[in-house]
Parts: sequence; structure tokens; C-alpha cells
Amino acid sequence: MRKRHTLWILMMWAAFGASAQQRTIHFTKYTLANGLKVILHQDTSVPVVAVTVLYHVGSKNEKPGQSGFAHFFEHLMFEGSRYIERGQFMKYVSNAGGDLNANTSQDRTFYYENLPSNQLKLGLWLESERMMHAKINEQGVNTQREVVKEEKRLRVDNQPYATMYTEVCKRLFKGTPYAWVTIGSMEDLNRARLQDFIEFYHTYYVPNNAVLSISGDIDLDSTRRMVEAYFGPIPRGTSPIPRPQVDVEPLGAYANRIDTVYDNIQLPAVIEAYRGPLQGTPDYYAFNVLSNILSGGASSRMQKELVDRQQLAIEVGSIPVAMESVGGYINYGIVNAGVDPGSLQGAIDQLVDSLRSTVPGAHEFQKVMNQLETEYVGRFSTQLGIAEDLANYEVYFGSADLINTELDRYKKVTPEDVRRVADKYLRDDNRIVLYYMPKSKSASRSGS
Repeated sequence: MRKRHTLWILMMWAAFGASAQQRTIHFTKYTLANGLKVILHQDTSVPVVAVTVLYHVGSKNEKPGQSGFAHFFEHLMFEGSRYIERGQFMKYVSNAGGDLNANTSQDRTFYYENLPSNQLKLGLWLESERMMHAKINEQGVNTQREVVKEEKRLRVDNQPYATMYTEVCKRLFKGTPYAWVTIGSMEDLNRARLQDFIEFYHTYYVPNNAVLSISGDIDLDSTRRMVEAYFGPIPRGTSPIPRPQVDVEPLGAYANRIDTVYDNIQLPAVIEAYRGPLQGTPDYYAFNVLSNILSGGASSRMQKELVDRQQLAIEVGSIPVAMESVGGYINYGIVNAGVDPGSLQGAIDQLVDSLRSTVPGAHEFQKVMNQLETEYVGRFSTQLGIAEDLANYEVYFGSADLINTELDRYKKVTPEDVRRVADKYLRDDNRIVLYYMPKSKSASRSGS
């Protein structure tokens, strides 16, 4: 406990000591003979280090009938390895005064350890063991099946409105591997054989499908030697790494159709989800500005108009959903007591129509640009944030240096760009609409 508390204090010093202005992130990038990309960023201001590995595999890489595999592996990879006993992975890190975790998206799986810098070698050993000697057996698979089922029950099945993203994706991205979300199907996981998991591991958990990104108080020369010692002997993957071709079909019958989902909720919700731009495109940056205009904080249009003035909703928001091969955009609101969902949808549409027809004012636009710049610079306040950004930029765009130049792309956005992308994407024929209703309404309808 004491070691963990000490590391936490050091990390907070690093966060509060970061400059509020954008700084240049210097890094070294190279590739091992086995295809592993390595990115090193040195920052000696605080004796902490983040060791991260990003595997370019997410739920979109799953075969039909194998949904949930990528997320399942996020859990399975903590089961241990040839040289790490079952249940000991986390203990190594906590005993060293660090913390660790992982996360999965539709495009990638990311693992990390935050450690005191004198424990760098531990982080490298753990991640090399995960990549080379992961333990995949019936005991671990059966254990993690139950863990994932419980996670789905707690985070999705028994949480109000938690299936929104699932319901949006299966309509908005129908016909593509983005039509299902990372939690996947429990039926698919139950049917899967041990050999299916072993094949998935040997296909995707290979050095030529990964980026090792290290940020913090490190010596570059000695770190390179340690990286070579721990990761150099790992064989390059021999199976082709599938990259699914994603062809988005027209929305067809789903376009602007109102579908009703009955959930364990008290208040209805309205969701409007649009097809949107891919991440990294010029329209993507304009869309992020647009999103902040609509719902970025207490002074945003949706909050002021729908919650404060008209009192149609108790909560509103807008979310850009930009991924590697598809893009989307979601406006949502949870209606106030006694309010008809159609009234809230009509009010949301009025705000959208205003954005489509009118350029944002100079004051509002500058306020939002300031917000975005603060958020962007804030990502560099921790070594983990820097390491993750470096890996993301390298995988998605082939250029880790975007960590230093992406803000310039935001600064190129003009008020007219915001109006243009609103008019281009926020059309009725480019969206699906969901009404979330209490299950009691379903029962009353079926009984009438």
C-alpha cells in the first residue's frame, strides 16, 4: 500500500507540473527484426515510467461466430504465462508500487503498466511474457468466460441505457464488422473451442502486429538494450494478419426510422445517430468542434436550450464515433418527467438545423477551440497518456509525430467548416433514430 501511494504522489506531481501550453514530445522510433515497432519518450522530471503495448486487433477483426474474442483476450492475457504463475501477473506490479490495466476497442487492444522507473525491467518482462508465452488452456478460458459474463451482466444488462451503443452499431454499421461491439456474444464465447483461442493468439498477438511504447524516466541506450533482450527473441508471426475490407451499405429501411427499445429505465431517451467522417480526415476535426458546440459543457447549446431553458431533458450529449474504417455521430437526450420523446427530438432537430444553416459566432467558436486545445494538451499530463497517444498515432496513421502536429489540424477548422460538415452529415436520410422506453410501456401496449 505504501509503495502504491508513493507512486500515486509522483504521478500527481507529474500531472500538476505539466505546462498548460503545448510542448513538443521528442521520441525515438525504430523496428526490431521481428517487426515489433518501438517508440521511446524520455522525461526525467519524475521517476515513473509507462510501459505499454498496443495490438492492432479489435472486435472488427473477429470472424462471424467469434464475436467478443478481442475483449475476451484482454482478460485472458492476465491469466499468466509459462514463467508467470496463474494469478501472479497483477501481484508483480502491485508489489512494485505500480498499477496496470487494459482496454479493448473495435480497432485495437491496449495493455499498460505504470511503474516506478527503477522497475522498467519488470514491465518489459511482463509484456514480453504476454506476447511470447501466454498461458491459454481450458482452466483459464473457462474462468474468464465467467468473468466476461459477469461483466456483461453488471455493465450492460443491468445498467440503464447501457445497450445504446450496441443498438446504434447494429443499425448504423450494418453489414460491416463494426455492427457488433467489443463485449460480443456470450453464445459465441460459449461455443468457441480452445483451438479457436489459440489460433487467435498466434494470429494477432505477434510482434509484427504490435507497438511497444514506453514513456517516462528512462535512459534511451539502456532501454534499447533491454527491449532487444526481452522482445528480440520473440518470433515474427507466420500467419497472415487479416485486415477486413469494410464496405458500408446504404442505411436503407433504417434511414430516419424510429425504432423503439424497451429497457429497465424510468425515463425515456432519444438517440439520433448519423454516419460520419473517418478519424484523421479534415471533416473529423470539424466534427469534433461541432460536437463541442452542441454539448461541450454547461454553456453548450444543448445544455442551455434543452435542459436549462425548455427543461425537456435532464441529460443531453453528443458523441463523435470515429474509428479506423467507419465514422459516426450520436446526439442523445434523456427526457424530463412527463415530456414526450417526440418533443425532445423536435427540439434537438431545431438545434441541428440551426447548425446546418448558420455559421457559429466568433465568440462561441473561439470558446470551443480553447476547450479543445486545453483537452488536447491535457492528454500529455501523464506518461501513460503520452505513450498511448504515440502508439495510437503510429498504428492508425503511420506517424507517431502526429502527437506534435494534430493540434494544428484543429486550428485549421473554420466556423464555415462547422456549418459545412453539419449540412453534409446531419441529414435525416443519413441517420437512425432510437427511442428508449421503460419496459412497463411495452407491457401496457401488449395488454391493450
